[in-house]
Amino acid sequence: MPYIVKYSLKRIALMLVSTFIILTLTFFLIKMLPDPPMTGTAPNQYAFCMDQVSKGYYIFFNQPQEGYGNMIFSFTSSSGGATTTVYFYRRPILEQYGAWLTNIFTKWEWGSSTSIEEGSDAIYIIASRLQPTVLINIFALIVSLPLGFLFGIIAALKKNKMTDNIISTIVMVFISVPSFVVILLLMLWLAFGAHVLPPSWPSAKDAPVSEYALAMVIPVLSLSFGTIATFTRYTRAELCEVMSSDFLLLAKTKGLSKTQCITRHALRNSLVPIVPMVIGQFIGILSGSVVLEQLYNIQGIGRLFVESISRQDYNVLLVDMAIFTLISLGAGLLVDLSYGIVDPRIRMGAKAS
Repeated sequence: MPYIVKYSLKRIALMLVSTFIILTLTFFLIKMLPDPPMTGTAPNQYAFCMDQVSKGYYIFFNQPQEGYGNMIFSFTSSSGGATTTVYFYRRPILEQYGAWLTNIFTKWEWGSSTSIEEGSDAIYIIASRLQPTVLINIFALIVSLPLGFLFGIIAALKKNKMTDNIISTIVMVFISVPSFVVILLLMLWLAFGAHVLPPSWPSAKDAPVSEYALAMVIPVLSLSFGTIATFTRYTRAELCEVMSSDFLLLAKTKGLSKTQCITRHALRNSLVPIVPMVIGQFIGILSGSVVLEQLYNIQGIGRLFVESISRQDYNVLLVDMAIFTLISLGAGLLVDLSYGIVDPRIRMGAKAS
């Protein structure tokens, strides 16, 4: 079996193990938190508790019990002149954990929402909110990549000249300014000032595509400025280092023009540390979008993460945490694998001869 295949399988297995450990720790920490207050009518609360009983998270008795912590809910019903009261308690955390794993691996059941969309499957809520976050981050990366490489190449070719100084100054400004400050300035200028772009994300799910396209401009720009500055800085630094290396001086002495040296050798070699950084930068953009979604009222998984914490919807929080964990670890895997793709000299997992 090729070394890269063995290495890939090993890294995927480690990624899955890491995901399992992170989610297990998250599950136990969440279950140690106090129960959120129950809302809605008594019959609805009773139906929710019975649903939790069927999934293995709650247990009920006909009289109050000790040793199960605080009672979650009690419901009294009358039938044929007889009155019956049931008392609901949480099962021990280890029993809940076993039920949680069983439900995931046998039914793909991650739990139900308790407050955001009461009674709805948490995985369904995440799926309905995933598209805006993914689109905004992908478009931000598409905008950032060519501009960052272009400005970095220009700055390297004009090293220590006026053009380089201007680009470097702008880069330092945008690296220093957080994306949530940029989006506030863009909203004041383009939305509330010039009135050329909408001040928030469309509230209607069936809004026209043109309305969504206009609404995407401000958040994409806000996420792009810092990323463009980062790509510019790294591209300039790597290209300047390669252009001053011995092998490039040798290429010049052999008769290659400056353009040939740059396109054939300098750019290709400078991409080795930059391309993996592109994948890693996606995680930074995704983290920044959590705050932007709050400010721009984008119904994405970043806003849902904050909302699930504030409204104590722990099942939705756990699934949201799983999504962010998989994206982060998956990006780390792609970073490692990309080294061997960009530079064939790198053979990961190969034994030293």
